Amino acid sequence: MTIKRLFPSFVLLFLLNATAACAQEVTLVYDETVPQEAYAARKLGEALEEQGYELGSDRSGYDHLVSLSVHEERLGSEAFAIVPEDRVTSVYGGDHRGLIYGALALAETLRNGTPLTSVEATEQSPNLAFRGIKYNLPWETYRPSSALDQHYDTARDLEYWEAFLDMMVANRFNAISLWNLHPFTFMIQPKNFPEASPWSDKEFAQWQRLYREIFRMAKERGLDTYLVHWSIFVSREFAEAHSVAEQNFYPHYYVEGDTSEIVRRYLRESVTQVLEEYPNLDGFGISHGEGMAGMTPLERQKWMDDVLIAGMLDADRPVKLIHRVPFSSGTGSEPGVSKSVEVVTRDAMEKLEDRFDGPIWVEMKFNWSHAHSTPELVKVHGGKLGDTYFKPTPKNYKVTWQARNEDFFALRWGVPDFIRQHIALNGAADYVGGYFVGSETYIPALDYFTAVDEPVDWNWAFERQWLFYQLWGRLLYDPETPDSVFQAAFNRRYGAKGDNLLNAYSLASSTQLRLASLYDSRWDFTLYSEGFLALQGDYTRYISVDHLIDHPTMDPDYVSVADFVETMHEGGSFGVDRITPPILAEQLERDNREALRLVEGIDTEGNASLMYEVADVKTWAHLGLHLAEKLKGAVALHRYRLYGDDEQQQVAIRHLQQALAHWDQVVAITRPIYRDMPLTHYNHNFFEANDDNLFHWALVRDEVAQDVEIARSAEPEGSAR
Repeated sequence: MTIKRLFPSFVLLFLLNATAACAQEVTLVYDETVPQEAYAARKLGEALEEQGYELGSDRSGYDHLVSLSVHEERLGSEAFAIVPEDRVTSVYGGDHRGLIYGALALAETLRNGTPLTSVEATEQSPNLAFRGIKYNLPWETYRPSSALDQHYDTARDLEYWEAFLDMMVANRFNAISLWNLHPFTFMIQPKNFPEASPWSDKEFAQWQRLYREIFRMAKERGLDTYLVHWSIFVSREFAEAHSVAEQNFYPHYYVEGDTSEIVRRYLRESVTQVLEEYPNLDGFGISHGEGMAGMTPLERQKWMDDVLIAGMLDADRPVKLIHRVPFSSGTGSEPGVSKSVEVVTRDAMEKLEDRFDGPIWVEMKFNWSHAHSTPELVKVHGGKLGDTYFKPTPKNYKVTWQARNEDFFALRWGVPDFIRQHIALNGAADYVGGYFVGSETYIPALDYFTAVDEPVDWNWAFERQWLFYQLWGRLLYDPETPDSVFQAAFNRRYGAKGDNLLNAYSLASSTQLRLASLYDSRWDFTLYSEGFLALQGDYTRYISVDHLIDHPTMDPDYVSVADFVETMHEGGSFGVDRITPPILAEQLERDNREALRLVEGIDTEGNASLMYEVADVKTWAHLGLHLAEKLKGAVALHRYRLYGDDEQQQVAIRHLQQALAHWDQVVAITRPIYRDMPLTHYNHNFFEANDDNLFHWALVRDEVAQDVEIARSAEPEGSAR
């Protein structure tokens, strides 16, 4: 309720003894019949009212008028312009999506404290066409785990989806892909295979409403929607009814492909029926991976063409396509890359010509499952990629990098320059269409982290990581977006107390990037950076000093402990562009001590949300200082073992004790404010759910302390002593 509604203007003037006029009336002009324009007006109207303006409908007696409209001739797709002139501010979009971005940009300007009369002209256009989120649904998800199952109720809450989709469009993401093994029986009652459905009529109606509303709200916000699923999977009911696909249903995922005709028909018709019954669904994604063991790459491709591609093309409407590459080069489900598979897959996509709506989005995992490492492309799913997909430049598809995050779920993260560098190195080529951002082992739904009872300014997990989503989304749209935009977001939340937080996060959460660049990783469980955990043998454990010494690096510019010690002992050297363990330790110490200094004086009393922000900076910083000491200890320990210098053993013990002290600081900060958290990585190298899967830094403290004992009990090797 505005002040004007509370008091007549003359009473207000008398009470305040001021000359201020009553709240200004703002009229919004837009096409109410277009859902995207109505959404843009609604969100802008909320910002205007928050800033004390009154919304009116007077077309002549207004104090200010804001015109919202599409201008395709002036602006390109998804672009927008804000044009202020006297009492009229025009917001144009090159399309409805661009119009929403323009309205939200104006709303952000108002919330930053700029009055309508001082808004400056601006024009922006997208750098990358595809800016998507990968979202694994918690039902029939890829890996069985209580870390994923716990989100079931939250992900069926439409208020949650409204908030999540609002976040997406506010950050200028333009596509959401929903992933699970077999989506069809949640969405349709198959016309020719009703036995496949496990639901009562009431249950099915609830599922149907959920999906319809998600797609409707996404369309209202200008978002494209995709279903992405793994390949030959059916419902358990279908498998049992027809004695086929004996393990091709949840919770199994590394299973043989069933190529029987009845399975082919069921899946082909299901794809078509979903597209017919959900007109707001834009497209599908396909995977040549799980559920297809025992098939050659060519057999997999032919199955795709005959079943899933055919089902999409049978629908009498435009359909968009995500095509995932690369996958197994053999007959197993294991990853692998090969020239022959690349040729087969490219040929298959090019034969589709322009039968799909827009370019085919060819999804590739950037640095496998750990894109938050080095911004240099080292590998994709299965290893190093050739240039088959890039040369010659494709005509009907665009590469979309999947920036997977399997490394940090609890701690807030934000390094804007890393994302800018990532896009500069990998987003400029003419064959690149954009990025996906998302996780396999984490779902941003239920907040299962927060342990304090005090009120906080979030309801759901994704809201805790607001900076992560804002950085990726806004920088994918415009990599030139300045840090001041993100700093203003901190100040809107915390006032002057937020002044140092963006810089502090940029410094402290770089710890994660440095660890993931130092420590080579592959698929999901092979690294969990915020916990300093990695798959060692068949089990996920804390990265011991021994494991760190011998493990290769992800970033080719980084130097492992073993390579550094042995090369230097032999009189060798490293170029100025190489990051050796001593240089990395120095960087970690410099940046993390500065991050601690930046947050040292912030008073968080009475503000639990701010307390968490500051605590996460401190946690990252002490993890970084822990790694710095661990590197020093590892170098000294390796020298002692190889060359028998007793003093080096004492140096190793001392640094590893200091590393443990920093870990104890992490525990002291996080133990009161973070719960023990289910972690999918604790499935280890097995295919079954593990109920003993709780993570907290306190729970692995004994493993950290073991490093000191490793150094104390170490002995020189051979006769070097």
